[in-house]
Amino acid sequence: MLHEEDLAIARALTGGDETRFTLFFDEYFPRLYRFAQNRMDADDTAVPDIVQSTLMNAMRSIASYRGEAALFTWLCQICRNEIAGYYRKAARSVPVVAADDEAIRPILETLAAGDEMDPGSQYESLQTKRLIQEVLDFLPRHYGDVLEWKYIYGFSVTEIASKLGTTELGAQSLLSRSRTAFRKALTEISPQLASAMGTRKRGGAT
Repeated sequence: MLHEEDLAIARALTGGDETRFTLFFDEYFPRLYRFAQNRMDADDTAVPDIVQSTLMNAMRSIASYRGEAALFTWLCQICRNEIAGYYRKAARSVPVVAADDEAIRPILETLAAGDEMDPGSQYESLQTKRLIQEVLDFLPRHYGDVLEWKYIYGFSVTEIASKLGTTELGAQSLLSRSRTAFRKALTEISPQLASAMGTRKRGGAT
């Protein structure tokens, strides 16, 4: 399903509509600010720069937006990339994926994978990433947050517990519930992808 209204916004921005750019900035800056702040509350001072870079990068590539995902979802992926780049510069390993849940690991690893592949495979990977991101955004916020912190940004359980203000046992319990919710949501939204990812995992393990 195409997001026609978002496509119209993208086309106006591509055409250099200054009024539309002002509206775009005013609408999406605060939303992206909250999105970024929820994911890097320990580095709150970096949030404005992250969001500014997100919007500038979005404007540079707005012509590539095709409407397959909502515009905000598309912007959130750019913001995720900016956050990941920030942590890489800070010498944090991104991603560090633990082997504590073999069923979910290959699915979430897809978001952290690079795009060094042939155009056909790259397009398929992009579509998969968009779907996985939509599943994450569909979950309750704290579920999506802990899965991103754990599997994409490489936070340890100790770090996640600190960010949540809870114990390591509490963080592990939340991660377990989040993984279950993610698998259920992915199966409901795209049983084909869930099945394909499960098959890929089993094939890679043999």
